[in-house]
Amino acid sequence: MRQPIFAGLVFDEAGNATDVAYVGDEPCYVIDDAGFRRHIPSEQVDRQVLDFMKEQIKGHEDVIGEQAANMLGQDDLFTRAIIVSQIKQIDKQFDQLLETGLPEDARAYMGMMGLRIVINYHGDVIQVDQPGLIADEGDE
Repeated sequence: MRQPIFAGLVFDEAGNATDVAYVGDEPCYVIDDAGFRRHIPSEQVDRQVLDFMKEQIKGHEDVIGEQAANMLGQDDLFTRAIIVSQIKQIDKQFDQLLETGLPEDARAYMGMMGLRIVINYHGDVIQVDQPGLIADEGDE
């Protein structure tokens, strides 16, 4: 059964955590709209967040590959090339992630790091908070 990727990290505009429920086998984020429970397909929200993250990665693949290789203790050209290749094929990774979801401990870690996704009642992502993210030079 498919799993929502960012369960526990998605909030409504009022700051309330969304619930997760299934409509058939489709996972949904549930927003309480004055007692009416709006079910928003999780894939709709998750893809928006993944696209946002993909945009953050774009142009930085080599740096991310180098840092990932360092973290793995495998700082060699071959390992970096494999990691960069995987990063460049990130859409395939996202499709697999939509099927399997993230492990609970990974979501908990992301929450502890401050990841917070805010959606409206239509399921549009209106804000992604990533406190550890360094702003571009032009941003203030």
